[in-house]
Amino acid sequence: MPRRRPVSNLLALAVLTVVVQRPMHPYEMASVLRSRGKDQDMPIKWGSLYTVVRNLEKHGLLEAVESGRQGARPERTVYRITDAGRREADDWTRELLSEPRREPSAFEAGLSVMAGLGPEEVAPLLRQRLELLEDQIEADRRALEQERAEVPRLFLVESEYALAMRQAQAGWVRSLLAELDGGTFPGLTEWQTYHRTGEMSPDVADLADRGRPAD
Repeated sequence: MPRRRPVSNLLALAVLTVVVQRPMHPYEMASVLRSRGKDQDMPIKWGSLYTVVRNLEKHGLLEAVESGRQGARPERTVYRITDAGRREADDWTRELLSEPRREPSAFEAGLSVMAGLGPEEVAPLLRQRLELLEDQIEADRRALEQERAEVPRLFLVESEYALAMRQAQAGWVRSLLAELDGGTFPGLTEWQTYHRTGEMSPDVADLADRGRPAD
């Protein structure tokens, strides 16, 4: 069971893992996180960075070490990580690596309401998605090959995982399309009839109302 974190926004973990290297002010934190592509690895809302930093300080995970102003620029406070912050970052990382979580995607949301469209429309949409996925997979594969020549694998494992997930999704979409195109998808006739006549068979209507498959 995920534990309750004093600052639960994943941006807080990103901040802690950056500041552990050296004290920084929030603007520098954002620059380093962007340069490392952290907004590709986790949902980051940059507008909340200063709020997250203040909350980390409030809970004793960061502490201010100095404030200064250069010319007409706004005053900048430099923060460093505390011992409690180091423990929090380590514990949070252990949790994310060891405990699977249910993390519904936008694609899953689309699949959950797919029945609202007819199979004749769904199949071309899935083909479009598959083409885009294959383009992304090829681009990711090329980028990863280039990065491997310069970056240790330790810092590329999240990119490897993202590529593997895209490949798995493409394989699954490809198999679903084969069922739709080949007429072997279970309930395909009832689905087609519903979109042709507007009438849903009692069994299918009951399953739709319950939102789960029959035993």
